[in-house]
Amino acid sequence: MKKKLGTVTLVFVIILLVIVGIVLFVLFRGDEDDWIRDSRGVYVKHGNPASTPSYVTEQQDALTCANDLYSQAKTNSIVFNSQCLGACRSYSVDIVHVPRSLEDDKTENQCSDYPRVTPYFIELDSDGNVVRVA
Repeated sequence: MKKKLGTVTLVFVIILLVIVGIVLFVLFRGDEDDWIRDSRGVYVKHGNPASTPSYVTEQQDALTCANDLYSQAKTNSIVFNSQCLGACRSYSVDIVHVPRSLEDDKTENQCSDYPRVTPYFIELDSDGNVVRVA
């Protein structure tokens, strides 16, 4: 009988340790479901986040606005070289070469609002693709 009681106790302890391990894993595993930045600086979902933080929503809105600025300029037959398209929320929107050229670094080709008025920027290439967000 004593041997059977020891086996039951051992099984109970093992089950208890497994349950405690699962609870600790869930509590301390980190936030798998989150928003991360890709190589361009654009926030993307990592897993399935329960909510969207305001800074992600702001960037998404600014990217939509940047796309609209690009489309308007293209409709107006603007020749894209290296110039400022304007501002979207707290982002300045610039057209840059890929790869970057010295022309992209000239003050007259950059948005004058950055960084005084708009602390962030979005760089697009001449086809309207996002190059970098910072």
